[in-house]
Amino acid sequence: MNIVDYIVSIALILLVIPQIRGDKLAMANAIRPVVLVAAAAAYYLRAFPTQGNDVVLDTLLTLLGIALGTSCALTTRLTVAADGGAFAKAGVAAAILWVIGMAGRFTFEYYATHGGAQSVANFSIKHQITSSEEWTTALIFMALAEVVSRLVTIRTRARLLTSTSRALPAAEVEA
Repeated sequence: MNIVDYIVSIALILLVIPQIRGDKLAMANAIRPVVLVAAAAAYYLRAFPTQGNDVVLDTLLTLLGIALGTSCALTTRLTVAADGGAFAKAGVAAAILWVIGMAGRFTFEYYATHGGAQSVANFSIKHQITSSEEWTTALIFMALAEVVSRLVTIRTRARLLTSTSRALPAAEVEA
């Protein structure tokens, strides 16, 4: 791992801080994690290996990312702000799920480059994973899936919440 790897991994993990503080759902704070993961993808993705079980690994880690991102979004508290927009605030469960996904990738990368290379290589051979590039690809897919699924789920929930709140009398809307 080089300094860029550490910076990208830590930045992805630290995206949990604005989630915990809570924020009104605006385009700027929705785009930030997507841009960060897209930049990481542009930096890291050099190939899309498709031999052996590479596509299976991509699919499994993408599904794991979707599960973590969706679960994170479903455990995030949404309320209606005074102006009628949605306000999102991650609780303990949402924060833990986010960190599991983001720190899990960091931990795997660190392990693979600091003493665990042989174990990863043995696993890869046994399961027909063709290269270290494939692990990078699958982990980037996982991060992108986590970020996008969280974003889509929260935005969908917010749209439902704000459209429902417009139909209710003001006293029934949680602020």
